[in-house]
Amino acid sequence: MLFKQQALLRQKLFVLGSLAIGSLLYLVARVGSLDRLQPLCPIDGRFGPRSQDEIPLRALQFKRGLLHEFRKGNATKEQIRLHNLVQQLPKAIIIGVRKGGTRALLEMLNLHPAVVKASQEIHFFDNDENYAKGIEWYRKKMPFSYPHQITIEKSPAYFITEEVPERIYKMNSSIKLLIIVREPTTRAISDYTQVLEGKERKNKTYYKFEKLAIDPNTCEVNTKYKAVRTSIYTKHLERWLKYFPIEQFHIVDGDRLITEPLTELQLVEKFLNLPPRISQYNLYFNATRGFYCLRFNIVFNKCLAGSKGRIHPEVDTSVITKLRKFFHPFNQKFYQITGRTFNWP
Repeated sequence: MLFKQQALLRQKLFVLGSLAIGSLLYLVARVGSLDRLQPLCPIDGRFGPRSQDEIPLRALQFKRGLLHEFRKGNATKEQIRLHNLVQQLPKAIIIGVRKGGTRALLEMLNLHPAVVKASQEIHFFDNDENYAKGIEWYRKKMPFSYPHQITIEKSPAYFITEEVPERIYKMNSSIKLLIIVREPTTRAISDYTQVLEGKERKNKTYYKFEKLAIDPNTCEVNTKYKAVRTSIYTKHLERWLKYFPIEQFHIVDGDRLITEPLTELQLVEKFLNLPPRISQYNLYFNATRGFYCLRFNIVFNKCLAGSKGRIHPEVDTSVITKLRKFFHPFNQKFYQITGRTFNWP
């Protein structure tokens, strides 16, 4: 009887041992398979072999994972040196326009493994106090990156601030400049809506858009209202053209970035001389939000802040008509200068 029990025990131990060995072999094979699949960037293999100057997947992994530790100042100088990380001046700047989609454009460009974005608006060139701190202060505000990556920042106030073109020219006369625009009247209303929301959060009252956009004395468009002035794109662009040739600008259609983001992003990739890396895989439509969200890899997705896509207040149709008529000649000149036509009324 004892012999039978011992035999049965040995048989059970054998079965359990076999299962354990089998599980171990499966895990080893699985890890090897995952390593070959390179789950961090599953679309990378679709583009064929990488050239020597492109970023390896480990660089992308570090950028998406550990790089935030460097931003928070948790890295030692030795760690920074070992990883060959630097803080570079931007090679491209999104200079405007406010409420045109600058944040969306920056976040979408950050999908590209060769792009590193400055998370906050630096306001170096449009702020006299910041500008007086010098170019080295500005550089240290940039994120850590690899030497072959492009650092991009965005500060939409740059586009409309008079001193900025000359200041940027003195830093880098060959820098690439991105301007994202929307239909001028829609952009002006969006600008107003953001300010209105800020006032409401502080329990403050604010004028209706119609009262701000139309001069009550003349019943004409109020060009002193900042939201209106900002939408006169050609006036601001002409000031920039005193320093930079038109070839150094790329105009992004902010309205189409909402509905067809990939098309616009591919044009920007080409302008920045980047290899095509952003694909439809990286962009998925969120029906709840009504906007496209970002997919960096198999585990990391991101949607823009809830403040994006605010519902605009109703505006008197006669005021909208008056504004569109006012902007029309400026729009035509903008098309002529930039070589890009938009379907604006």
